[in-house]
Parts: sequence; structure tokens; C-alpha cells
Amino acid sequence: MGSAVQQSSDGGRRRGRRRGRTQPMAEINVTPFVDVMLVLLIIFMVAAPLMTVGVPVDLPKTAASALPGDQEEPLTVTLTLAGEVQIMTTPVARSELVSKLRAIAAERSSDRVFLRADGGLPYEQVMKVMGALNAGGFSNVGLVTDIGGPELGDPASAGQ
Repeated sequence: MGSAVQQSSDGGRRRGRRRGRTQPMAEINVTPFVDVMLVLLIIFMVAAPLMTVGVPVDLPKTAASALPGDQEEPLTVTLTLAGEVQIMTTPVARSELVSKLRAIAAERSSDRVFLRADGGLPYEQVMKVMGALNAGGFSNVGLVTDIGGPELGDPASAGQ
């Protein structure tokens, strides 16, 4: 792959047994390698955003920065606008939420739980789930939001 043959250049004069023989080139053709690497780069750039686990939820936007990441995948509880509660991507009845989370948390090293709630949900529903998590022994609960929202002193957020 990639080697080429070059004919000897002795001005057209060839002697004896060397007639018709060729010399191998000592250069490596890296063009196919670069082409393959660029294709792999594009594939990974397209596939990486699709690998995120989650339920489509319209998260509220805030000016807060992201929390530092852990080694293991974060345990997320999602509240959808339809009122459904999900652990990761599995729907769960509200009455079974804390017991299922305890069973999952027993196998994990981190006790952190991320709560994702649709921005259209009433505050009371989100706080009821947070209260149930806290009463169930999950004190390290983080609220997940999208970045890029209005800041507290923003005139655009004054009417909200």
C-alpha cells in the first residue's frame, strides 16, 4: 500500500542485465492514512452528541456554570411536562422512586443525584420530588439546567 516504482534514470543507456528492472521508491504515501483519519474524525464528531443519555426535556436556562464531572455516569431523575418521573430513561411510579433509587445507589460509589425537570412544570411539583429525595436520604441533589440563560441583574429577566 502506497509504494511506487521508479525507473532508473541513466540517460537512456542501460547495461546488460539491468534492462527493464525498476527501483523501489523509498517514500511513504501518507495520503490514504490522512483520508482515513479525517473520515474517522468526522464520524466521531457526529456520533459524540448522540451518545448522551437523556429524556428530551425543555430545561430552564440559568447563568450558573457546570459542576465538575465524575468518573461514573451521573444518576439522573427526570420530570417531564406530562408529569412522568424517570430514573435515567426508565419510567418509574412516584411512589416507587425513592426505593428504586436506594437500590441503585447501593451499587454506586457516588451519592449524587441530578434532578432534571421541564421548565414548564410548576415549582411545587419539582419541590415535592426534591423533598421526597431528601427524606429518602439523598442529600446531595443537583438541579440540571441549560447554560446561557439570563443573569439575576439582567433587564430582560425583570418581567419574569
